[in-house]
Amino acid sequence: MRCLRLFAALLTAAVCFAAAPARADLKVVASLPDLAAVARAVGGDKVEVVALALPTQDPHFVDAKPNLALALNRADLLITAGLDLEIGWLPSLQLGARNNRILTGNAGFLDASRFVSLQEVPTTAVDRSQGDVHPGGNPHYLYDPRQGIAVARGIEARMSQLDAKNADTYKANLAKFTQQVQASQQGWEQRLAGLKGAPVIAYHRTTAYLQNWLGFTTVAFLEPKPGIPPNPSHVAQVLGQGKARKVKLVLKEDYYPDGTAKLVASKIPASLIVIPGGTDFRNGQTYVQRIESLVSSLERGLAGKGE
Repeated sequence: MRCLRLFAALLTAAVCFAAAPARADLKVVASLPDLAAVARAVGGDKVEVVALALPTQDPHFVDAKPNLALALNRADLLITAGLDLEIGWLPSLQLGARNNRILTGNAGFLDASRFVSLQEVPTTAVDRSQGDVHPGGNPHYLYDPRQGIAVARGIEARMSQLDAKNADTYKANLAKFTQQVQASQQGWEQRLAGLKGAPVIAYHRTTAYLQNWLGFTTVAFLEPKPGIPPNPSHVAQVLGQGKARKVKLVLKEDYYPDGTAKLVASKIPASLIVIPGGTDFRNGQTYVQRIESLVSSLERGLAGKGE
């Protein structure tokens, strides 16, 4: 009987061990869910990826909660959007994590903006009186899948540096991701060909890379200055511009208030497009699926079927 009980215990332990997931070779933390999705595509099953921000959160303002510092404490690699996008919350988490690997300047820290063809880089000095202006350039580059590929290349290089034994896997995953994005890109551009030259109003300056990719023109922003909420006089001015330019779309991320955007869109009239703030990474959405969702929303807007 004792032998039978011992055998049963050993069998149970063996089953539990077999069911346990393999330990990731790299623990990766990304500041934003879009970055996390790209990192997952490159790392595959060799990495464990955590996104600090939710897609429903404005990436400028994320609560620096203790659980986020704990994720950073365990990380081998921290990937950030850079360009001061996370400056209000990420530095304190880095320090609180007590993990020298992921401090700025060390091998476990990667600023993804280094790999991007930047838009809206100021040519003169900027200060806070101009609103939430980013002196290094616009940080919302992952709205453009071409920049997504560039970021993926940079992530692959760093993963291969930190985990050389899996470099071939990371390179193969990068090639697969690049092929997926490029294969989808042609279809996306064909479906949104009607956006070329089209006048658009946006809530915040998140459209620079999307505009560069798809060729529309952002004629006004609902914020009078970046990060400053709309006020009645500015909204009246934007509404006048929208009517005069026959604006087709009003774009806003879902983490911004609805009221002003709905009002302006209804008065022009134009289609209101509410864009998810990022990849729904925690629920398994991929970066390619995120861009597909964005393209579908814009396509519906062009057809007059906005929110």
